[in-house]
Amino acid sequence: MIKVRPKIRPKLDLEFVPAALWNRFYLDLAKGNSMGRVVRFAIERPEGERWTFSTRLLPATPEFREINFKYCERLTKFLLWAWGGPVVRIAGAPEIVMKLRKHYSEGMSRSFDAGFMGQTCFGQKLTFEPADFNSLQPRKPQVQHDSSSSLRGNRIGFDLGGSDRKCAALVDGEVVFSEEIKWSPYFESDPSYHREGIEDSLRRAAEHLPSVDAIGGSAAGIYINNEPRVGSLFRGVSAENFERQISNIFKDLKKEWNKIPFEVANDGDVTAIAGAMAIQDDAVLGISMGTSQAAGYIDPNGSVTGWLNELAFAPVDYRDEAPVDEWSGDVGCGVQYFSQQAVGRLLPIAGIEISEDATLPERLEVLQALMKDGDERAASVYETIGTYFGYSIAHYAEFYDFRHLLVLGRVSSGEGGNLILGEARKVLNTEFPELGDKVKFQTPDEKTKRHGQAVAAASLPRL
Repeated sequence: MIKVRPKIRPKLDLEFVPAALWNRFYLDLAKGNSMGRVVRFAIERPEGERWTFSTRLLPATPEFREINFKYCERLTKFLLWAWGGPVVRIAGAPEIVMKLRKHYSEGMSRSFDAGFMGQTCFGQKLTFEPADFNSLQPRKPQVQHDSSSSLRGNRIGFDLGGSDRKCAALVDGEVVFSEEIKWSPYFESDPSYHREGIEDSLRRAAEHLPSVDAIGGSAAGIYINNEPRVGSLFRGVSAENFERQISNIFKDLKKEWNKIPFEVANDGDVTAIAGAMAIQDDAVLGISMGTSQAAGYIDPNGSVTGWLNELAFAPVDYRDEAPVDEWSGDVGCGVQYFSQQAVGRLLPIAGIEISEDATLPERLEVLQALMKDGDERAASVYETIGTYFGYSIAHYAEFYDFRHLLVLGRVSSGEGGNLILGEARKVLNTEFPELGDKVKFQTPDEKTKRHGQAVAAASLPRL
């Protein structure tokens, strides 16, 4: 029933179906149908946080059964990975609750999402429950971080990456020490390697301060209440050792530092904080196109929301035959459009031959070299990613309120990155002029790249 034809089609992927356009078409149908209904979705966490999203559905009749479920299933998937929580409540569509419950059960299409979002992240089964509208009032969550707060006091900030760890010491916001130390945490099975590396960086920074009032940290993965629930840094650690020695690593470090304020957050959110500090404004959505797709968000009030922002798993392409995410098994998810995986997928389509043994970073290096030489095939890869990006920015704007889009990561660097942003801007101006006027693209300056992440992390704890 829904046939979407974007005004600007990706050069190397003419069958792309932008989520933003599909949703717009569907919602126009629902609003124009006299039997259309209001529906509210809620994502809840054990600690009590609740976020809600209200929308409209077509009638619950056989005629609309298929597209109603497609709209709700893709919406639910996005909300789960953007917000994060083990309980989904829906008011106004009991038949959708039943279908989603089956869809996310063991052995079915979304069993990966169910296990990851349930037990892995929150320690309980992912559930879907019907609800009435009055019971789904949004709850105002506790502010996780206020980017306008002062950096006063003697603080340490650290950023844990896959190849190095950065650490900075600050006195009333002024950096008095900053360093970068190489390490290789990914495949280290002994948790003491990670613990000792972090402790070493903290001690080295503390030597440059008269005292330490607060410590803040940044790392890739999912961190809830200062606990790593999922983290690529610890991928080599067994599940047993992760539970015993890694899950409380930062709480244990806090005890060792006399229980001073000690906060750790996802590196995507901390990147967004760094961007907000650099531009001295809020309402920032950060998107990093690297090995995978990472994201972070600062809301218009200058607060970190506590959302997961795992947009690598969020769908942006609604065609049934969209590229498959090899981890979750789902189709059309952001990682296949805004990362080195996207580059690897598009190179052969562009006619660029490369050894099958080449790693994804090596494939990106080939693309960057060709782009530097003015190769039109390389340009078509970046232009395709840019078109994807423009439509996906509009999709993200349905869920995130942002004025600034901070774009970073190796895929978006250099002249190719300029092409990505240029094509994205073209899409916004053509299809979504209200966003074209509102959204400003930002890229990190050299100061932010050098130690901005560690400095932003230092601002996390409140004194």
